[in-house]
Amino acid sequence: MRPNLHGLRVTLKLATSLDGRIATASGESKWITGEAARLAGHRLRAAHDGILVGVETVLADDPELTARLPGRPVDQPLRIVLDSRLRTPATARIAGPNTLILTGTEPSPIGEAEIEQVEATDGRPIPKAVLAALKRRGVGTLMIEGGGRVAASFIAAGLVDTLEWFRAPILLGGDGRACVAGLALARLSDAPAFRRLAVEPCGDDLWERYERV
Repeated sequence: MRPNLHGLRVTLKLATSLDGRIATASGESKWITGEAARLAGHRLRAAHDGILVGVETVLADDPELTARLPGRPVDQPLRIVLDSRLRTPATARIAGPNTLILTGTEPSPIGEAEIEQVEATDGRPIPKAVLAALKRRGVGTLMIEGGGRVAASFIAAGLVDTLEWFRAPILLGGDGRACVAGLALARLSDAPAFRRLAVEPCGDDLWERYERV
């Protein structure tokens, strides 16, 4: 897989219901996929230089964003949060060393995390500016893990190279939270296109892999 124009390979990892939902209408999301899919997700984390989420994911789930594999130590990827208004709590599990918070506002301390201001639109960090900042830090492979707005912004910018999609055999319905937020597409021909590389069972779930056309 060739890196995009910013020299990074960007993967979007999704764990959803069959109908592409990442949480119920009330926000409940643990755990949609099973143990085998979660272990595969940790292996994917270990294979990337950086793991990125938006602040809404931090506020909803308080993730640790580490790679945890049974029986062996792992070189931990850089943990990255997009936080337009610096809402990450200082008590969050991610607000420690090896964490970079990228914001569109003036930096201020949050725990032991490093804060960097990048170019933003309406306060939200611009995806290309995010990749440029990460490239300067030596990040060559990036995995995005949530949420729907972050996924949509990178897809709309044409910056997602591969999809790692885990689908659980459940349905959450239209009031569940979508894995990708609105893309404001006027024509079907404008839809971002991906080519399927592989499909395999992963416990009770299905693991689909795609690359950008």
